[in-house]
Amino acid sequence: MTGDEIAATAQLACLLEVSAPKPGNVSPERHFHDTRYEDFLASAVAIGPALGAAGEHPLGVTIRTAIEATSRWTGSNTNLGIVLLLAPLARAAARDGGSLRHRLAAVLDETTVADAAETYAAIRRARPGGLGAASAEDVATPPTVTLREAMTLAAERDTIAREYTNRFALTFEVGAPALSDARRRGLTWSDAAVACFLALLGVVPDTHIARKLGRAEAERITGRAREVVAAGGTGTAGGRAALTALDAELRDPRNTRNPGTTADLTCAALFVVIIEGGWDR
Repeated sequence: MTGDEIAATAQLACLLEVSAPKPGNVSPERHFHDTRYEDFLASAVAIGPALGAAGEHPLGVTIRTAIEATSRWTGSNTNLGIVLLLAPLARAAARDGGSLRHRLAAVLDETTVADAAETYAAIRRARPGGLGAASAEDVATPPTVTLREAMTLAAERDTIAREYTNRFALTFEVGAPALSDARRRGLTWSDAAVACFLALLGVVPDTHIARKLGRAEAERITGRAREVVAAGGTGTAGGRAALTALDAELRDPRNTRNPGTTADLTCAALFVVIIEGGWDR
């Protein structure tokens, strides 16, 4: 794919993700105390050039450049997780030969210490909430390992880091198939994105919630997502009622129950499905 096509796909994936009414997340007319829907729209547009040039620059540079571009348009962290997922996917999409996931594996295997340093700088710039400190390779200090090795050290506590260790297993084996299945069943892109989100949340507890409220609460919410899916999700009246109830349950003044990591994975799945299957309205 050309750089322009990759940039457009990344921007479209971000716009579709934030516009879908996923429970506990920002969407049209649903804002957080410190972040509005429009902030995510601006972020989606801002990262296009960096991701479009992902095939021309080292992975870490792409990540840092995308976060710096975002910070010029927003005052809070709107897309660090999304950039960490989309940057290697965009770099893989710019290559030829083999499936997208095969190319992604090569991108991840090639990461360097310099990539880790650039990514650490991006994380510090984004200032994600609930990050805490790590006993080894903390982002506040210069890295001594490659980016993938650093992600391996964080994999137990962060799902996005875990994707770097298993060739984006959740994205390719859960998120993208759920999204494609929903589209084949005739769901709109918005409803399909919600179905994808629920499938992901029902498989793995959201680590953004776990960092704030603990693993037990994250696991409880995973169980609630499964209940919504069992009720029919976006496809039935009962499922939509259950979805509305879950959304109300996940909202509080400080957004502590925001399944933000799951939203990031949903965006990655959207990118993969559009890259591999094209844009079918």
